[in-house]
Amino acid sequence: MAETVFETISRAYYDLTAAEKKTADYVMKHHDETQYMSIAELADASGVAEATVSRFCRRLGYKGYNAFKLAIANAAAVGRHGGDQLSGQILEDDSLEDMSRKLYSADLAAMAQTLERLDAERIGAAVDCLEKAGKVLCMGQGGSMVMASEAAHLFSTVSGKFFPVSDSHSQVIAAANMDENDALLFFSYSGATREMSETLNVARSRGARVILITRFPRSPGAALADVVLCCGSNESPLQLSSVPAKIAQLFLMDVLFSAFCRRDMERCRASRARVAEALAEKHL
Repeated sequence: MAETVFETISRAYYDLTAAEKKTADYVMKHHDETQYMSIAELADASGVAEATVSRFCRRLGYKGYNAFKLAIANAAAVGRHGGDQLSGQILEDDSLEDMSRKLYSADLAAMAQTLERLDAERIGAAVDCLEKAGKVLCMGQGGSMVMASEAAHLFSTVSGKFFPVSDSHSQVIAAANMDENDALLFFSYSGATREMSETLNVARSRGARVILITRFPRSPGAALADVVLCCGSNESPLQLSSVPAKIAQLFLMDVLFSAFCRRDMERCRASRARVAEALAEKHL
């Protein structure tokens, strides 16, 4: 059987540099926490630079930090339960009631964590961007694009300037045609995808304002954004676009939408009334 990442760390420990040993020590003592951390957070926690964490991962034989974090999640799950978890703390032998209670608690925790991270000043800055923009493009990749599409749909009930752009190539094309009067609302839980960075760089080069909704305020994407809004919910690499992570983003989206509407309640009420009347014809 292949050795776990923890066994690999133990075997390689005395070949590590002094700085890399700090990271190894932290990881070995904090299995569960590490799988939820960004590279910046792990670097801070272990008292080293991000470059040290990257070298540490490569020295262990992993292509990068994400591959290392996935190995941590796999090893931690097997160590606790002898097999993979289904979602968060859900186990194969849980009763339906136990499973439902665990999921309910995870969903509530995601919203509570997001509420703790809400920053009124940043919400206000994001609303300023959306309000002043002549056009707002809503983007993301994978599961985050689902959130971006939902945001475009929600905001379209009160304004005609919100548009979803789903394909990564189409996103770059759309970003290249933005200008200083436009805004980009981007969803990325990790804030660390190559496609996102490409699109945000193009949008910024055109003078567009960028709002990023992410879990990690010190991610590469956050460094490219004018306004960063942080959602809660810790997601293991094994959970792959978990429902609690989406609920956290939906809650933050709802806060942003409501704050946007409060700037001109009468206009928004009138717009929603027109939309409701137009859609009434589609119901039996």
